Amino acid sequence: MYGILVLEDGTVLKGKGFGAEKEILGELVFNTSMTGYVEVLTDPSYKGQIVTMTYPLVGNYGVDESWYESEGIKVEGFVIKDLTGKELDEFLKKYDVPGIYNIDTRFITKKIRSKGVVKALLKTSSEPIEDSKIKEYVERTKNHRDLSEIDLVPMVSTEKVIIHKSENEVAKCVLIDCGVKKSIIKCILDRNCTVIQVPYNATPEEILDYNPDFILVSNGPGDPISVKETIETVKSLIGKVPLTGICLGHQIITLALGGETYKMKFGHRGGNQPVKDLNRDIVYITPQNHGYATRDNSLTGETTVCNINLNDNTVEGLISKNKNIFCVQYHPEACPGPHDARHLFDEMINLGLNYRKCKEEE
Repeated sequence: MYGILVLEDGTVLKGKGFGAEKEILGELVFNTSMTGYVEVLTDPSYKGQIVTMTYPLVGNYGVDESWYESEGIKVEGFVIKDLTGKELDEFLKKYDVPGIYNIDTRFITKKIRSKGVVKALLKTSSEPIEDSKIKEYVERTKNHRDLSEIDLVPMVSTEKVIIHKSENEVAKCVLIDCGVKKSIIKCILDRNCTVIQVPYNATPEEILDYNPDFILVSNGPGDPISVKETIETVKSLIGKVPLTGICLGHQIITLALGGETYKMKFGHRGGNQPVKDLNRDIVYITPQNHGYATRDNSLTGETTVCNINLNDNTVEGLISKNKNIFCVQYHPEACPGPHDARHLFDEMINLGLNYRKCKEEE
């Protein structure tokens, strides 16, 4: 199958198509993970994006459903250098997602690092793709809406409440689903904490009716400013119950507290981001997947920065002890990536249990 990748600046890369025979538009980003392509493909945070893997060999260990981070592939398209095995091709076909290989992914990565993320068109076809169409493809790519103009969270959030019951329940968490990864839910359940997964637009009253020990605002795709209903809900919950957040959830909490977020040049996507825990004076190697960040110094008063990225000094965590808030920009559940920060799930649960104890003693 033939494949072509067209960037909004007019760059054209030709390769071989695999997966679905299709044409799609999206924001082109890169991921530096050496493994975990199934988890990347099924991560809801990639909704609206075409993902390029910087590691050249992809597909070599197959596909297994137990690795899925959601119910199927969420990326718009997939760009790789070398395709190994048939399973990845069949996986993309199953979920109607196009891919392209025999592409210089190093060139793409260097361009994105230099110019920033770009809009792109990916087309696969059983017939040769005519050069006469390229000018049209470039124009369509330029005119494609920026992801910041699209509210992506409703496309990946649960539509109904799902209760993940722990048999040996010690705590209860309401998880506001903005596009949660399955492994986040699993990490909480593994710690004997029931998870009540609610839609992104659940009201504060609906959430508080479950009498949670703490609330977790999940990861998800797109610009946090677009998730207005969730921001307002979180704002109204501050001080009423402990609040925690991961990735997009961290950004939503930032906005609910009156802080600011901004779009990064090319973001952090991969499994090797060094984060310094300022309170413990230790470093975690963390998996990350985000294109937006909290603006440093935009929050004042009781909320302080507790984690920073050692590559670029961006904000990686916030804490407000008086308001019982703790959130991080990185992914403590990993999948894929190192498990350095998985203990943060214990801290989230302990935050809730300590709050409950204080309330009972009042």
